[in-house]
Amino acid sequence: MRLLLVHSFLSVLGIAHGAVTVYGPHVQQPFGSQTVTAASASFTGAATYDQTVLNPPPIPNPPPPTSFGVQLQTGGAATGLSIPQSGAFFGFSIEFSVVTQVRDSYVSYRSSMLTNISSFMQVPFLNLMANLRERAGSVQVRLGGNSQETATLVDSIPDGKSMEKDTVNTSNPTGTPPLLFTPEIIKMMASISALTNVRWYLGIPFYNTQNFQLQIAEVGEAILGDYLIGLQGGNEPDLYSKHGHRPNTYSPQDYTNEFGLLVDAVNADPSLPDKDILIGPNLSGTWQPEQIWDTGFATDYSKSLITLAVEHYPTDNCYAQYGTGTPRNAQDMFPTYLTHKSGQDLVSPYVNSTSYAQSLGKPFVMFETNTASCGGFPGLSDSFGAALWGVDYALQMAYVNFTGALFHVGGQSDYYNSTFNQWTIGPIYYSALFVAEALGSSNRSQVLDLGMNGGNEFTPGYAIYENGEPTRVALINFVSDPTGASDYTASISFAGGSTPAQVKVKYLSASSVAQKWNFTWAGQTFGGAFTSDGRPVGNVDVQTVICDQANGVCNVRVPAPSAALVFLSDQALEESDPGPTMTFPTTAYTKLHNTATVDPSVLATSNGNMGTADWLAGTSLGSFENSARSGFARAIPSVGAVIAGALLVVRMAYAG
Repeated sequence: MRLLLVHSFLSVLGIAHGAVTVYGPHVQQPFGSQTVTAASASFTGAATYDQTVLNPPPIPNPPPPTSFGVQLQTGGAATGLSIPQSGAFFGFSIEFSVVTQVRDSYVSYRSSMLTNISSFMQVPFLNLMANLRERAGSVQVRLGGNSQETATLVDSIPDGKSMEKDTVNTSNPTGTPPLLFTPEIIKMMASISALTNVRWYLGIPFYNTQNFQLQIAEVGEAILGDYLIGLQGGNEPDLYSKHGHRPNTYSPQDYTNEFGLLVDAVNADPSLPDKDILIGPNLSGTWQPEQIWDTGFATDYSKSLITLAVEHYPTDNCYAQYGTGTPRNAQDMFPTYLTHKSGQDLVSPYVNSTSYAQSLGKPFVMFETNTASCGGFPGLSDSFGAALWGVDYALQMAYVNFTGALFHVGGQSDYYNSTFNQWTIGPIYYSALFVAEALGSSNRSQVLDLGMNGGNEFTPGYAIYENGEPTRVALINFVSDPTGASDYTASISFAGGSTPAQVKVKYLSASSVAQKWNFTWAGQTFGGAFTSDGRPVGNVDVQTVICDQANGVCNVRVPAPSAALVFLSDQALEESDPGPTMTFPTTAYTKLHNTATVDPSVLATSNGNMGTADWLAGTSLGSFENSARSGFARAIPSVGAVIAGALLVVRMAYAG
């Protein structure tokens, strides 16, 4: 039997906080063609169809200087550099419960014999991963979240699905459903890895520490092999008591003790050859990392830990989703993201911990983050401003020696799989492309916050060094000003080195920080809502800036708003973007019947299939996490998980 796996990775890859149909969880909302502006933002339908556009913040008063020097040290003289970083620094976290739904199953014969299990994988997802693989060498993806804690691996599910949710017996205030899933999920991940070099993180259920369910670890190691990076032990344990999974007295020491039980269980399992593959403590920010380090967690379990990790969001929008917490207005919040101070404040609680991890020889990963928990903010999390914020935040994490950052993907179930070319690529994916090219594929890149323009918070910049020499410069302009008066010119000079004859520049651009969709990266775009197959469209635009060698400067203009990536040599450009990406076709022979397409505007006002029965938004109410509305991408044909649709991949090696 073959399974047509209809999955969708791409909902945080865009907005996906709402119900599985395109109407909201309480009141159906017609889909209109008019844009909802900030002044009248009261949309209550699915986030996928929310057309809210905010007003860009006013130009700062006083405005930032628009002409200034940026001096780069050369010859190994630069100080304050980060540790060497991987080009795959910027990755993604996908909520387990929305990874897939099986929409069809059928028997296929070849030479009169039943073929092996195969999958149709969503072509847009494969293309998006291939874009990043071509630039960074690989992509890090975590499959987990709150729903990993209730996930049980079984050999099969009676109705033939690869995953089934119990939407009645939910847990947490956000209604996280218990899950059953089959090895098909892991086999599917292996197929993706074979095509796009995705490396995976998984999680071991941690609610029941008296009888750990290690099947996901056993099957994961057996099928994924080296494509499995590590296994998370406990997802945000500092929220367990708040969500009713531990007593109110639950403490950092209690978690450390329970993690020890997991270490013992893994060490005693003969089906787990790799014992040093666990990840913790995965705190949400309710406890401080130092509270865990003080228990001896990292030293006592050093042999079992492959990575230390935390999870954190700038804020939450839980009141809008669940009626609890503090009400927050997206328009009021918007300016707080459009400043270098946002990224600096987010990383500051972890600077001591990144140093501590280095002393132990351990990576330190931001395991889950995005613009806001509980669904993000309409008009903010899906704006160009979020793309600039994602670039600055990711590079700031790299600068303070995080070793990776996974931007979370929540989800919306896939009831609209009538076409394959209806994905919406959100701002955070553009951020991922920028950062992948900024760091390159050498795995030797070191990041320096330049503190340029007198440390102005609206015009941050970073230098990227390799082997002691500057190779690239990232310049950001958070100001939104259509007049051009707030464009700035950075005059780059080279202390102790020669000035190149020219530099190359790529721009991440939009007309306003409030713009939704149709952003461009080096002249190419993924288009508007529901139009992308994961391949950038348009001609590549790499601009050449002739340097003033007589005065020793290269003058680079940065429009307001935009981010510019300056390549200081042709070699640096080639390393970051070696050429055309191998992409996947959007045609496949699937079935002859029931293939009608549905216009999105009609679908938006239909009753859908199951209403809110499969509603999954951001999870972990009360923590700053699970921004399903934020960034990467959205899709009619299933928003929020990972795989399915239009490329037939015969996985002979995994036939059972």
